[in-house]
Amino acid sequence: MVWSPRLSMRRLRLIQSVKRLAIATIAAALCFVPALPAQEAAQQRRPVIRLIGHPEAAPDFLLKSLDGKPVSLVGAKGKVVLLNFWATWCGPCRAETPDLVELQKRYADSLQIIGLAVDVDDSADLQNFVDSSGINYPIAVAPDELRMEYGGITALPTSFVIDTEGRIVQKHVGLSNPMLYELEIRALLHLAIPAAVETFEDTGEIFLKNAARATELPGVDFSGLSAQQKLAALRAFNAESCSCGCKLTLAQCRIYDSACHVSRERTAAIVAQVSTPKQSKALPQAAQPPN
Repeated sequence: MVWSPRLSMRRLRLIQSVKRLAIATIAAALCFVPALPAQEAAQQRRPVIRLIGHPEAAPDFLLKSLDGKPVSLVGAKGKVVLLNFWATWCGPCRAETPDLVELQKRYADSLQIIGLAVDVDDSADLQNFVDSSGINYPIAVAPDELRMEYGGITALPTSFVIDTEGRIVQKHVGLSNPMLYELEIRALLHLAIPAAVETFEDTGEIFLKNAARATELPGVDFSGLSAQQKLAALRAFNAESCSCGCKLTLAQCRIYDSACHVSRERTAAIVAQVSTPKQSKALPQAAQPPN
């Protein structure tokens, strides 16, 4: 869930109540993870969390928190970092704040949550919300250039999970289940969790420059193409820039803004083109993505 002005406060309160129950349940589960015989454990179906297998360094920054102290990733070296982009006017952001406060309290020695507020119109309102919410982690205002370094932040809240070596291992857009955050944090701290861990390669979900690795893209239907035709279409998507003004390739734009009608229509046209063998021969090879 991401912020929508139609989201009622009653619905937000309901979300918070459900999440409170969920986080209490996982807390109990994490306190008691019974040892099972190997055969029984293998047969038991466990939930799965996904982390990037070959993570890249998170862009560092140096900002001042609301109380004037320096805020940076270097300052949190050796800890898991949950970097949370949010805003006081964002309903889901406000709804998840108590869960973040609880996580910071529970893993105070090994976790550092950093809140980066965006589109701040009144610093006094921001400070009042921080004070009234009992936020126990540093809050700073995110400049536009930092938001772009982290992919543009097209929806709120957006959170990045960063391992103890300063590398991004996961990204979450919208209101997330606090159980998922806790499982990921514990996995990165090598603590017992009632879940299996799988790894995946970044295909643009974290860093848009890696969109060239993607084999599927939001809103693009490859179902009518052969393997060779699909490869030709993907090469074309990575060779051509989107004309919507985003300065991204078509592939990057589909990942960055799946609602963009320009990239959606152009990729559909390319798919139709490659489905005709004579046309597909004229398609360009993959080019270096723009910066």
